[in-house]
Amino acid sequence: MKTIKQTVKVKNKKVSITLPDDFNDQEVEVIILSKEDDFVLTDEQKMILDERLNEPDENYIPMKECIEDLRKKYGIRS
Repeated sequence: MKTIKQTVKVKNKKVSITLPDDFNDQEVEVIILSKEDDFVLTDEQKMILDERLNEPDENYIPMKECIEDLRKKYGIRS
């Protein structure tokens, strides 16, 4: 099953979706979801992030190493 996710504008209560050239299926299932508002941090989340920014750098591991550890531990694939 191929999945295509797009955000499209609604015009006159209609949407138009252009499929890629290599999409050859003759029938598709369409699910319409309202777009959620952009993610906004709460004041509490901002405060936590600010506190973490003030911690010494040696308390952290590089992002790539962290992601790789999570992949190994939880079987996450990219």
